[in-house]
Amino acid sequence: MKRGFYTIMSAQFFSSLADNALFVAAVELLRTGGSPEWQRAALVPMFALFYVVLAPFVGAFADALPKGRVMFISNAIKIVGCVMMLFGSHPLIAYAIVGLGAAAYSPAKYGILTELLPASQLVKANGWIEGLTIASIILGVLLGGQLVGRRLSDLLLGFDFPYLDTGVATPAEAAIAALILIYAVAAWFNLRIPHTGVEMRPLRHTAQTGVLASALALLPDFWACNGRLWRDRLGQISLSTTTLFWGAGGNLKFIVLAWAAVALGYNTTQASALTGVVAIGTAAGAVLASMRMRLDAATRVIPMGIAMGVLLVMMVFIHSIWVAVPFLILLGGLGGFLVVPMNALLQHRGHNLMGAGRSIAVQNFNEQAAILGMGAFYSLSLKLGLSVFGAITVFGVVVAGAMWLIGRWHRHNCCHHTEEVEHLLQIARQDRLH
Repeated sequence: MKRGFYTIMSAQFFSSLADNALFVAAVELLRTGGSPEWQRAALVPMFALFYVVLAPFVGAFADALPKGRVMFISNAIKIVGCVMMLFGSHPLIAYAIVGLGAAAYSPAKYGILTELLPASQLVKANGWIEGLTIASIILGVLLGGQLVGRRLSDLLLGFDFPYLDTGVATPAEAAIAALILIYAVAAWFNLRIPHTGVEMRPLRHTAQTGVLASALALLPDFWACNGRLWRDRLGQISLSTTTLFWGAGGNLKFIVLAWAAVALGYNTTQASALTGVVAIGTAAGAVLASMRMRLDAATRVIPMGIAMGVLLVMMVFIHSIWVAVPFLILLGGLGGFLVVPMNALLQHRGHNLMGAGRSIAVQNFNEQAAILGMGAFYSLSLKLGLSVFGAITVFGVVVAGAMWLIGRWHRHNCCHHTEEVEHLLQIARQDRLH
């Protein structure tokens, strides 16, 4: 791997670490402020909001500037959101600003991989990025919990800056202030990411059209890119697979919490540890896929998506922690092994069709929309009177059924568009050899 890749990994680790720790701190800030329960639950959709709303714009923005600079700007926006939390803005609004920074960060983070590395190293690079991201999720949640805990918060609140009243007075505020420093470390790494030499695609803007008109002009371009990726014979398969995976995976932490409470009698603290078990399995699966899978063989992992749905249904029959832990590791491992090669194939097709930043923005739009939609579906199942076990069963059947349909879709493409699919796989094969 090129040296710049390790700089990207470092920047991603610290940025994701702070993101996940900040979620815990924001929950504590709302709780100690007396906010109702629904506001704490609203943190997740507020974070995802700008991923969907700004999807037409962030991809073009990522392609218009060197991606290291885009990542630096994005982390600066996250710092602004943290400062807003500390100085009186409503935590939901401030957390949405952090989500805005994350939405702008994602196309640059993944898009720079296709600019920096040859196609032959994309699966391996994605495996390490995904594995490191999952590690940062686990460590970030633990860090957030420790920062708002009495021992570390007393230490942080004990700092006294001469002639400066920071206004930081609670454990949650002290945690947020400390996380600003971690975002600053990530931003420092962003500045050290090398320029890849890839030609930029500047935003179309003139004094006559104005900023708003220029921004609105991106909408047709985004929808055209979205349609182009969905029409591509490999792009549509990889995009539908990753969309379904993240739609299911994004809601899995809530499903595991609900299942653990009913099946194992766990409280929230105990159940949260099991979400970390799933993440460990996902990291292991991602690393294994990076070592074993090839770009031109990515579509062979589709049956693992069906297996994920089946395992979700089987969860309702587990009532022992000794069975649950290896089961959840297997569930996460299947997901990690599925998403890494499909992610790499999607980046490869998107880079060839429209540019890395735009393709990642399309991917983010579809995946975040799936997270919101599948979350609403799961919540509606419970509201309509289904038990937790019943809702999990329906959710698992939907996942398995959708992945089965994707597999049928790919086989149809191979049967009726053989030459086109073979040509696209040949491109991936040649790029892998180079």
